[in-house]
Amino acid sequence: MSKLGSLGARLHRGEISYDFIGHRKIWYGISILITITAIVGLAVRGLNMGIDFQGGAVFTTAKNGSISVSQAQTAAEEASGHEAVVQKLGDGSVRIQIAGMDTKQSDTVKDELAKDFKVDSESIAADLVGPSWGDQIANKAWQGLAIFMVLVVIYLAIAFEWRMAVAALVALIHDITITVGIYALVGFEVTPGTVIGLLTILGYSLYDTVVVFDSLKEQTKDLTKQTRFTYSEIANRSINGTLVRSVNTTVVALLPVAGLLFIGGGFLGAGTLNDISLSLFVGLAAGAYSSIFIATPLVADLKEREPQVRALRKRVLAKRAQSHTDEEPARSYGHDGRDEDAGHPEDAETAVVGPRTQPSSRGRGRGRPSGKRR
Repeated sequence: MSKLGSLGARLHRGEISYDFIGHRKIWYGISILITITAIVGLAVRGLNMGIDFQGGAVFTTAKNGSISVSQAQTAAEEASGHEAVVQKLGDGSVRIQIAGMDTKQSDTVKDELAKDFKVDSESIAADLVGPSWGDQIANKAWQGLAIFMVLVVIYLAIAFEWRMAVAALVALIHDITITVGIYALVGFEVTPGTVIGLLTILGYSLYDTVVVFDSLKEQTKDLTKQTRFTYSEIANRSINGTLVRSVNTTVVALLPVAGLLFIGGGFLGAGTLNDISLSLFVGLAAGAYSSIFIATPLVADLKEREPQVRALRKRVLAKRAQSHTDEEPARSYGHDGRDEDAGHPEDAETAVVGPRTQPSSRGRGRGRPSGKRR
């Protein structure tokens, strides 16, 4: 842990760094590949929409360890004539979900299930959701997501600038697409909890992005008044300076979510946790990736198109080339063989130039036996 802290401090001070901006085409390619895979999975498999969006019924049996998942699924599909999703809960009860079923059939299906399970019908709880209610839930979810996006863009445009707002929006769409695509590929059920998870991970993704943007905004004040760094180089320093913080924040957030997904949903059989925990887990990982590898490099690309920033790049590169040409012979004659101004050409401007003035007291009486004047 001390080594990690030391690494973070060195990254923050700029003593070491990784060229994220310089390799941005690689990150873009990886993101495009993952996004295409997610879109293909979404188009081919589609989303497994829950009854909250389609309408249907949920039957929950009392604690009965003798009822298996396969037995419950077969009985539910025969009784209803629709596909059933069955989950074994941690307390031994069984949750049977039948989407698209007419609510008038619920009493008949409930009685048939009671006969097959050899239990009293009153021990089976039935929750019904109408199709109109499902449509209303879906519309509200899309409206909430659209309003969230608009408010985010407006805030970032005011707090920072429109280029950062565009980059953040692209990163958010990237995170949503990957998360939804993973849901399609895995086949997990989409419920209102999934929507809540999506909105939550968008907040986490924006948090990491805004941290980097704030550092970038602070370091690019009076950008064109210096000729030491280009905008892309300063953006790269901002990423490196906040890298360990972003990684630590993401790991700390992923650990409890992983517990919900793998332990709660996997080992304990709490299937109701899967819908929200999967969206949180995938979204947090995608958000951390996009804030580092997508949002900030995209801002650098957009800024480098500005005439002032392009002119700055030309001046920086020209000055480095001139400094390298002028100082190369003198560097080989250093008293310790080390180039103290490497990577900092402007430091040479502050050095004292011209002949040195030796103290007048030195050398007096040199060459005389006693040093006395005659």
